[in-house]
Amino acid sequence: MSLYSQRGVSAQKEEVHAATRNLSTGLYPNAFCKVFADTLGGDEQMVNVMHADGAGTKSILAYLYWKETGDVSVWKGIAQDAVIMNLDDLLCVGIYNNILFSSTIDRNKAVIPAEVLSAVINGTQEVFEWLHSFGINIHFLGGETADVGDVVRTIAVNGTMTARYPKEKLVTNDRIAPGDVIVGVASFGKAHYESEYNSGIGSNGLTSARHDVLDKFYAREYSETYAPTLPQEVVYIGKHRLTDPISIPSKSGTIETNIGKLILSPTRTYAPFVKAILENNFDDIHGMIHCSGGGQTKCLKYLPAPLKIIKDNLFSPPEIFELIRDASKADYREMYQVFNMGHRLEVFTSAGSAANLIRIASLFGLEAKVIGRVEASGKKELLLQGDFGEISFEAH
Repeated sequence: MSLYSQRGVSAQKEEVHAATRNLSTGLYPNAFCKVFADTLGGDEQMVNVMHADGAGTKSILAYLYWKETGDVSVWKGIAQDAVIMNLDDLLCVGIYNNILFSSTIDRNKAVIPAEVLSAVINGTQEVFEWLHSFGINIHFLGGETADVGDVVRTIAVNGTMTARYPKEKLVTNDRIAPGDVIVGVASFGKAHYESEYNSGIGSNGLTSARHDVLDKFYAREYSETYAPTLPQEVVYIGKHRLTDPISIPSKSGTIETNIGKLILSPTRTYAPFVKAILENNFDDIHGMIHCSGGGQTKCLKYLPAPLKIIKDNLFSPPEIFELIRDASKADYREMYQVFNMGHRLEVFTSAGSAANLIRIASLFGLEAKVIGRVEASGKKELLLQGDFGEISFEAH
């Protein structure tokens, strides 16, 4: 059994999928988000989409960093994580504007004071103002903040996004076909719209990252940050403190930071880039995948037919993932199932259109390249190839 499983987490969410198997898949079963008829307006040319997500256990890392350093600003990053994990899912069905957002925050008041709550809520509004400057309009409708210390040991930051959108502007993934290539857009680096280097971690796999990288010191000092039922041999088994310095090589020179800032890099949004290609290159977009939970295997869930996805030109994993792998001793199969490993957005397009999409990404300071292709097959399958060898997966 993997360390990930021993900690009570599932990268593939098998039990969740089993529990929801009998629910409606919506109008477009292969779309990245569930799409429904326009019950809000009754217009046959419009659809309704509602999506829920959040920062996950990354909030525990923010808690530890805040307790150790006193830096309350890390909570704005958690607010961004909760927003972007919703927004970038909606981007993959073509939605980037006129969105409603409702926040859900569950906290243990005994350990999460008012200043943290304020930092999260005000940070959420600041994220929306930042997105508005790119023409991404999200309206903050408030939400629910609950003191549930018997349920939550620290804090959980989540949200729900809703949009009413024209059918003709949707990306449903139904056009993904043999002959397509896959443009991967890097999750790491420093985009023109980011203020600092982004490690690329996003908001998935943070349970592994936290326990594998961080020292047992955190188990002794902050027992509220892990379930008491976990065996000690899987709790904080690394060698690092959050304040340990680390040097990251980049194209612009060496970046000096610390372990905490690296793991807490706010989830990058691809909204400015996706808005540009949706407005100007819509017909070139055959499908889009947000490589979040499930990492590089996420694409298997949204294929419109039995197809083989070959990814044989992947990005070299950035420093954060090598740090986690070195600490956990996880094999590459598990790493590529849990983490994005270097790119979090995939755009399926024709071979002739790829270069232009890559050029547009570069205008935003985003590194992009053709990372793979689509071939005909008798089943839905995925092949990853690289310096690590070959790893294959099948849809179940």
